[in-house]
Amino acid sequence: MTPSGDSRRSSVVVRFAGDSGDGMQLVGAQFTNTSAKVGNDLATLPDFPAEIRAPAGTREGVSAFQVQFADHDIFTPGDACDVLVAMNAAALVTNLPALRPGGTIVVNSDKFKPADLTKARLENSPLDDGSLEGFTVVQAPISQLTEDAVAAHGLTKRESDRCKNFFALGVVYWRYARPMEPTEAWIASKFETPWLEANLAALHAGHAFAETVELFQSPLQVAPATDLAAGEYRNVTGNTALAIGFAAAAQKSERQLFYGSYPITPASDILHALSRFKNFGVATFQAEDEIAAVCAAIGASWGGSIGVTGTSGPGLALKAEAMGLAVMTELPLVVINVQRGGPSTGLPTKTEQSDLLQTLFGRNGEAPVPVLAAATSSDAFEVAFEAVRIALKYMTPVVLLSDGYIANGAEPWRLPAVDELPDLRPTFRTDPEGYRPYDRDPETLVREWALPGTPGLEHRIGGLEKEDGSGNVSYDPLNHERMVQIRAAKVAGITREIPTTVVHGDRTGTVMVSWGSTFGAVRTAVNECREAGQRVGHVHLRFLNPLPADLGDVLRGFDHVRVPELNLGQLTRVLRAELLIDARVISKVQGQPFRVHELRDAITHLAEEVA
Repeated sequence: MTPSGDSRRSSVVVRFAGDSGDGMQLVGAQFTNTSAKVGNDLATLPDFPAEIRAPAGTREGVSAFQVQFADHDIFTPGDACDVLVAMNAAALVTNLPALRPGGTIVVNSDKFKPADLTKARLENSPLDDGSLEGFTVVQAPISQLTEDAVAAHGLTKRESDRCKNFFALGVVYWRYARPMEPTEAWIASKFETPWLEANLAALHAGHAFAETVELFQSPLQVAPATDLAAGEYRNVTGNTALAIGFAAAAQKSERQLFYGSYPITPASDILHALSRFKNFGVATFQAEDEIAAVCAAIGASWGGSIGVTGTSGPGLALKAEAMGLAVMTELPLVVINVQRGGPSTGLPTKTEQSDLLQTLFGRNGEAPVPVLAAATSSDAFEVAFEAVRIALKYMTPVVLLSDGYIANGAEPWRLPAVDELPDLRPTFRTDPEGYRPYDRDPETLVREWALPGTPGLEHRIGGLEKEDGSGNVSYDPLNHERMVQIRAAKVAGITREIPTTVVHGDRTGTVMVSWGSTFGAVRTAVNECREAGQRVGHVHLRFLNPLPADLGDVLRGFDHVRVPELNLGQLTRVLRAELLIDARVISKVQGQPFRVHELRDAITHLAEEVA
């Protein structure tokens, strides 16, 4: 705990909330980038409204951005915020449950007029009805103060209101002693007169206002993190990290990377990011639909490129038939699924882990594919690189699972040394002597890759079953069974590539098994429970198919196996079926990631039951 009156803080959680047009994501990103430059470790949680065009001032239109920044290694954006910046009545009432008891509220008091309260479905103003007792409330007429600050730059009242997000950012910058220079430079690079001068004026006005707030007394300090590994860092979102990972794979394979995609939330930013990497051997294609996107990527792989396609859950369903084609033709392909709430259109802007069973089994016929999942935003780089490596080495489609939390969240990423990344250059068949398209390496069961146009290596591939070796179309029953078993054995053989299972914490008692974005909350909860004297371990899975060869033996060493999932228990079903262990799910399907206290309480409750 920080001593009373001490300006130092070990970590702070700030949440910006307002209308979807108020620029909360923008200022949240600016605060995050500035904190990264200061040297803090950090994690973010953007929370977009589920309705694209909800009326302004309504609860359905509220957009929020939460960031935790700390002087030590952290894994989550925080359970509860210390400071809530609310730009209107709807933002306050919808985000108040996210504020810790005794926390600070900075509220735009100009947006609590009768019409604002009606839009927010409030009978009385929270600023007057006593509902904010127990919190430190800073009422600031942000809209009016912003209008006054930018008056000299010729903006209308409506236009000046668009600058109020920078006023709010200036307030929080002063409160936590953040430098304004990075944001000043960003504004200068993004805006022209009069918006450039107006946004700077609003930023400085907010900073100056905070200095006059008696409740603030003095700025609070969060020192740079000292337990991060030495190196050069940059701030990345999960989608950006995926794009950088694929660009790195293109360089290390000396092949063009072709990305075919149809825009879909929350995967669209991968296309945007990759489109900037043309000079790194990346070609991007925005297709007319999901099926065209994956088929174009398969065609690119047939021609010798690295075919990659990206989507979210509904789009993965549309790509399923073509993914079966990639299984049959045994061509390298990476399919990204940035999961979101479902089914159908579901919750496009909310996070979920409900596509695992679709990924494993959602294709006609026996069509096994390797499946990997990113754990954090920065981990997405390594998983993207690894997915390409597996696809090239084993001539197979690979599914890479992310989700909305990872895709839009951000954290510091330590830049790797490029010369230390593995060589991914594939080997192509060039000798026509005795060539048969489906002859295989006896150890890996991988067929050779022959580029179209190579003299003497003319051949055909397609979706019909192939004769073992020759690749001719075959309807022989025994041949079909043999080919099905070979394709399954090839994928199963990837267990040779999977490191032994790492157990964090205790190796007896209760084990928490996580995959994907549940990593951070699980790791933090396990650490806190162990500090309280409980016996609990943590196993995190990157490979979901095939599973690590030693996973069953490791899990059988524990008395209880619990699997936190943002679904109804999909990995839990797989572990029970494949490993024959009594795994049980801790389920959450609310469009939101786990909070640490939810998992800590689940572990503690189990310990009390056992006792």
